[in-house]
Amino acid sequence: MPLPEEFLYQLKLANPIDSVIGSYASLKRSGHDHVALCPFHSEKTPSFHVYTDTQSFYCFGCGAGGDVITFIKRIENLSYIEAVRLLAQRGGLEVPENSADNSAAELKKRIYAINRETANYYFRQLVSGTDKRGLQYFVSRGLKPETIKKYGLGFAPPSWDGLRNHLLSLGYTDKEMIAAGVRSISRNEKNVYDTFRNRVIFPIIDLRGNVIAFGGRVLDDSVPKYLNTSDTAVFKKSRNLFSLNFAKNSPVKKLILAEGYMDVISINQAGFENVVATLGTALTPEQARIMKTYADEVIISYDSDGAGQKATQKAINLLGDAGITTKIIKMEGAKDPDEYIKKFGAQRYKMLLDNSDGAINFELEKCKNGLDLDTETGRVDFLKRTVRVLSQISNALERDVYISKIAKENDINIDVLRAQINSEIRKSHNVEKKKEWQAIRSKPFYSDSLVPERSSALREVKAEESILACIFRNPDFTEKVTAKLSPDCFITEFYRRVFVRYCEKIAENQSFSLSMFSDAFTDEEMGRIAGIEVKSKEVAVDEKGLDDCIKILLDYKNNPLNKDNSQLSDDDLLNIVKSKR
Repeated sequence: MPLPEEFLYQLKLANPIDSVIGSYASLKRSGHDHVALCPFHSEKTPSFHVYTDTQSFYCFGCGAGGDVITFIKRIENLSYIEAVRLLAQRGGLEVPENSADNSAAELKKRIYAINRETANYYFRQLVSGTDKRGLQYFVSRGLKPETIKKYGLGFAPPSWDGLRNHLLSLGYTDKEMIAAGVRSISRNEKNVYDTFRNRVIFPIIDLRGNVIAFGGRVLDDSVPKYLNTSDTAVFKKSRNLFSLNFAKNSPVKKLILAEGYMDVISINQAGFENVVATLGTALTPEQARIMKTYADEVIISYDSDGAGQKATQKAINLLGDAGITTKIIKMEGAKDPDEYIKKFGAQRYKMLLDNSDGAINFELEKCKNGLDLDTETGRVDFLKRTVRVLSQISNALERDVYISKIAKENDINIDVLRAQINSEIRKSHNVEKKKEWQAIRSKPFYSDSLVPERSSALREVKAEESILACIFRNPDFTEKVTAKLSPDCFITEFYRRVFVRYCEKIAENQSFSLSMFSDAFTDEEMGRIAGIEVKSKEVAVDEKGLDDCIKILLDYKNNPLNKDNSQLSDDDLLNIVKSKR
């Protein structure tokens, strides 16, 4: 049963789209609307637009678009009904009973409940279980009782089915436990067992306080050292950050990015609430964009070993792409932040944070690796490396500051250095252009996953888009269109569905809104519909243009060459043969 239109209207009134999106992205006013860096893809120039008059959004860069429900679905990785419930809670509304519920949403509710009970089970095993090894481990790592409680840390006993028996007693099924990731199936599919055994446990909590997954660390030398919940219906590794539920409350728009669970917990215990970590993987573009929501600056505090430095390099690139100012801690005398804080204390670690250096200086310092700068050859090689680094700085003013710095430190002519860098920039630009052209040539002409008919019937597809744009903009034209054009005149399956849905809603005396589509179309489809709606504002289709588009579709339908062979009459076949002759 669909949600009542009156409720959806109240939901949108209680959740103005600029207010909702403004809590996830930094909006700037542009005329009557707002713009921002897109939260769904990495960009340096804002192409994400929020339209307050239509309560919609559209990104001209990646094509994401829709209404406030679509936005929450995408940004929070929720189903339609879950997004509605979240917005209802935000706006102080009650979701009507017996409305659009589904099995997927119910399964997610069960998984959240299983995770909550699992976290409680592991916590009880840690603090009051007979096996004290987990508690001894955390105490040996210097964690205080209040820190253990704050993070809800736990211990998974060696038993293969201890958690299962507990969850069964609460009414959960094996199938639900497997869906939650707390039980696993062996490769030969003959055995099912508790996923985490003989490990200390780190619950992973989302921004709404839900336990969504777990990380587990062994207490001996067995492998893998760390084990994380696989992706589930409520958890995606690439879209979450450990301890962001605490870091988001920091009064400063600055985050510390650490490498592991224990580093984060030690830094937090030392008084730095604004610390997060990735979840068993290297930093992803999605995580970088999430961090941009909560911080303008990120200080990378990775381990000082080779792997940590390599991960730092990747993080610098991704954070830069997301538009975040990046600094790096230079840590000496300890292999990781946890050890550093234990050896030197929280105050010394704060000094490291305060004196952290920018990403460019980190890159320039790396240029010296393996070179003897006392020799002419070493200096030349160093300067060649710096040219490559400085040519990557897009801001001309910032680039010139570093050019002056390097020229002065190495006693070389600044004009010569600048000329070398400009040459490298031109070379890189030409290489990028060549790659773009090769990528274009390698793609199928007019490749379009949503509208595959575009490659064979471009004129007709454009006519369909123009008709939809026209009736979106002028609902009064709908009756004229439906009088001349039936849904089967649309040659594309996708636009036919859009047309049918639109006509149904208009017939119910609804005014046009993207929300009339959001419960029946995917996020990608909503983006395309939003794009048509946005373009309808820029290129108006008048009645004559509408008649021309209708004629294009009717001509296509009435042309016997475009019919399926099984539907052709003898006369049609005869006409085709004559036309071929």
